[in-house]
Amino acid sequence: MSTVAAMWEARAADGRAPELLAWAREFAVPALEGAARVELFSAPGERVLLIGWWEGTEPAAVPEPPAGLLARPVHRWSFNSEYVVAR
Repeated sequence: MSTVAAMWEARAADGRAPELLAWAREFAVPALEGAARVELFSAPGERVLLIGWWEGTEPAAVPEPPAGLLARPVHRWSFNSEYVVAR
């Protein structure tokens, strides 16, 4: 069974990172229902990152946040798992 990690990264408009993070918790995370695992991160530079893992199915789409929360368009990537080390 193949594992796919889908990453979604957004940069908030100046001073709006807390709002973007709250939006991601309320709307983006629930949209990933069916994922084997979901993680939500914040980072310097007013960035929010969401990663979901799917096993044997296609990743779900993350909705678009309100444009006023964003400094630039959202970036999205999907990766196939090639090697895992569990410690």
